[in-house]
Amino acid sequence: MEMLKENLDVLIKGLYEWAPKLVGAILVLIIGLWIIGRIMNVISKGMKKSGLDQDVIPFLTSMISVIFKVLLVMSVAGMVGIETTSFIALIGMAGLAIGMALQGTLGHFASGIMILIFKPYKVGDLISVQDQLGHVEEIQVFNTIIKSLDNKRVIIPNGQATSGTITNLSSHDLLRVDLNVAMPYEEDFDKVQGIILEAIKNTPKALQNPAPTVEIEKFNEHSILLAVRPYATPEEYWDVYFGTYKSVKAALGKNNIKVAYPRRDIMTMNN
Repeated sequence: MEMLKENLDVLIKGLYEWAPKLVGAILVLIIGLWIIGRIMNVISKGMKKSGLDQDVIPFLTSMISVIFKVLLVMSVAGMVGIETTSFIALIGMAGLAIGMALQGTLGHFASGIMILIFKPYKVGDLISVQDQLGHVEEIQVFNTIIKSLDNKRVIIPNGQATSGTITNLSSHDLLRVDLNVAMPYEEDFDKVQGIILEAIKNTPKALQNPAPTVEIEKFNEHSILLAVRPYATPEEYWDVYFGTYKSVKAALGKNNIKVAYPRRDIMTMNN
């Protein structure tokens, strides 16, 4: 009975000593959470004013909020006498193990965030990345989804997308369509030039401003290579690309101008 009384006295004494720390820790936790909430409101408003993508802001604010709250909880734990050194070491070891296991995935994750923030491309853009050409359908945290020109769904990890050259064909309002036509040496260039320019003028969706150009690019062994350069909007690039070739072929045929091709003249000798 005497031992029970002594243990009870020790417990009550410990509670008296620990109670102020507990009350103080609870107050710090409540006030800390309130302060974090106010800070996050300020950060969120600042991000919105900075022009960041609306899809990125919730992710960044939630991540910052979690970091602040973890630091707060660790501080409160230290106030009530909980040893935090080993706790921090455990978190560090766990983070290192997870980071090593997910090294590639975390790299794609980081690249996805960079894409969303700095916007080298956005949904709907026509881009060329990793030898893939197509329109961006989705920008996910880990992958970029592209719809190729032959209607295939191409999934490119964000880490691979940002590690190479990205060509954004939609970054400007107009695109130059680079085509080539082989003209026989015996044809008159000015005549063929006029025929092709007229064919471009009659090509649906081909722009006349800027004006298309047709010039000599180089002299080949069997023909003169012409540089045919109409202009198009990014959305109508391929319509103009294929449509111009079709119009040029029809116009040349109508004017009895043959498309150049390799020829070999064989001479025979009669005895």
